[in-house]
Amino acid sequence: MSMQNKLLSLVAKKATKSKNQLFGAVQPARYLKGLNKQQIGRGKTVLITGASSGLGEGMARLFAKLGYNLAICARRTDRLESLQIELMAQYPDIRIEYRVLDVSDYDAIFEVFDAFTADFGHIDRVVVNAGIGESRRIGKGRFDTNRRTVEVNFISALAQCEAAMSIFRAQNSGHLVVISSMSAMRGLPKHLTAYGASKAGLAHLAEGIRADMLLTKLPIKVSTIYPGYIRTEINENAKPLPFEVDADTGTKSIVAAIEAEVDEACVPSLPWSIVGQAMKHLPLQVVNKVS
Repeated sequence: MSMQNKLLSLVAKKATKSKNQLFGAVQPARYLKGLNKQQIGRGKTVLITGASSGLGEGMARLFAKLGYNLAICARRTDRLESLQIELMAQYPDIRIEYRVLDVSDYDAIFEVFDAFTADFGHIDRVVVNAGIGESRRIGKGRFDTNRRTVEVNFISALAQCEAAMSIFRAQNSGHLVVISSMSAMRGLPKHLTAYGASKAGLAHLAEGIRADMLLTKLPIKVSTIYPGYIRTEINENAKPLPFEVDADTGTKSIVAAIEAEVDEACVPSLPWSIVGQAMKHLPLQVVNKVS
């Protein structure tokens, strides 16, 4: 039996009916088809960072199909403009605005988020998606690389959460979504160490905000999404990875989980909700083999 199948069989017997697992029983494509018929996003606006490529671009396309207005930002405005033109031709009833944003410029995050709020008058959802995947083994002389990964994936994400929550508190409504990673489940070796730590920090940040919303009884939703291995243009030349899915499958799973307003979701739910439980409880030597 392969290591992947061992992981699944070890945890499947212990799996309990959590909100995430119940969501996993729904086929994302079918779920989204129903929401599309309803045009669930009509009159609502979603702000997505890192929307010029990869998961961000994929989410923008799906949210547009659901009828949402889009506030999209990234560093490459040429790609944002092309995406805007394409989607507005497909969905003429929605509004799309784009702005340049380098999330390592913390002041710019607040300026861009506030500008989008002025544009649309109301922001219903913010997806904290912008991030980078480059990190290296600790102690190998690549501190600058690891520092940048942690700064972009955590400090920049903190600034995005601050900016989004400021808007939501003023509105007394909103939905904050952070895109973490399955790498956040455990400390991982090699090039995943700093990356996984940054995504774990982001997940804990989101959980803390969610806890604060429960404590203060504010009507603001907070969702943490843990994608598994999804093949996008960013990693198109990487070797095949366990349980890998294509970008279309991956982004549909992410958007379906977001629309379900789950607190947390591993996506695609099967097998990653089970693998996630395995990663938390199995010996580190076993987790190393999968990572």
